[in-house]
Amino acid sequence: MSGQPAQTPAPYVSPGPQTTAFEVLERTTSAFSFYGVLARFVQWLERSGRTLVIALPFLWLGLFFLAPFLIVLKLSFSETVLAVPPYAPLVAWLEENGLSYLTVRLNLSNYILLFEDSLYVRAFLNSLRISAVATFLTLCVALPLANAMSRAPERWRALLLMMVILPFWTSFLIRVYAWIGILKPEGILNAVLIGLGVISEPLTILNTDIAVYIGIVYSYLPFMVLPIYASFEKMDPSLIEAAVDLGSPPIKAFWTITVRIALPGIIAGCLLVFIPAAGEFVIPDLLGGSETLMIGRTLWLEFFNNRDWPLASAVAIVLLAALTVPIVLFQRHQARRGGEDGAA
Repeated sequence: MSGQPAQTPAPYVSPGPQTTAFEVLERTTSAFSFYGVLARFVQWLERSGRTLVIALPFLWLGLFFLAPFLIVLKLSFSETVLAVPPYAPLVAWLEENGLSYLTVRLNLSNYILLFEDSLYVRAFLNSLRISAVATFLTLCVALPLANAMSRAPERWRALLLMMVILPFWTSFLIRVYAWIGILKPEGILNAVLIGLGVISEPLTILNTDIAVYIGIVYSYLPFMVLPIYASFEKMDPSLIEAAVDLGSPPIKAFWTITVRIALPGIIAGCLLVFIPAAGEFVIPDLLGGSETLMIGRTLWLEFFNNRDWPLASAVAIVLLAALTVPIVLFQRHQARRGGEDGAA
């Protein structure tokens, strides 16, 4: 009624922390029963979920990268012996005159040999040369291919991407063996060229550096195409049209605008090709000749033929250290680029 004073609503009182089903389960069951243990475990997951999410990637890296790396690093400082396994222990307990003491033997001769023996120096330099040339050739093929894919109609892009990734559906070893049948003197390539009248006698391509380049470009082309295509797809096509309208030749517009925008993808693709190609073993062993000296093949020979595990481990450590340099440089470039973009 209008003569009665208006009633003020009761103040809101928070119900406090809600009791979850697992808390009720924990209180109503025995502490050592299955449901009691399950309730405490679920509550611990709720409290520590963020820590677990952060810790799992570090645990993965520790188990599958850091632990093997430390084992190989330990082997690289060991001495080769005629035993099983073929290396002396790095750390050992010795007993002498009734006393026991811990000894650590660091053998640096493996690393010294790598820089004194011309075989390993030439293997390193040749690996860097072959991987650098193969990376450049892969870039020359991938750049126009990724650009064409990014300019294709939307309905065709998924199909084109699948065609790029399709070789990954078969074994890497089988694909390399297929190139032997293509490049050998009586293979498909020479038969086609002779049939067309281009050459009169078979070309010697197999067991040469050219065959190694072909194998690396074919095997690692998707690693170059995909990051460049991702950069091209984000680019605004109107930038090229504006440059052409202002009088820039199409080729100049491509190099000054398209390539510059896609530079992060180009650098990432080059790293994805250069790093595994430098340590490649299968391709130079099957397609290259006896003069094709690469560090991956040398490492395999030291490990399995000569059974010199410490020297092979030293080769692996030096190769890893050398390939870490371009990764660090790329990270610094990305950090500098991000800082410049943020300042702008």
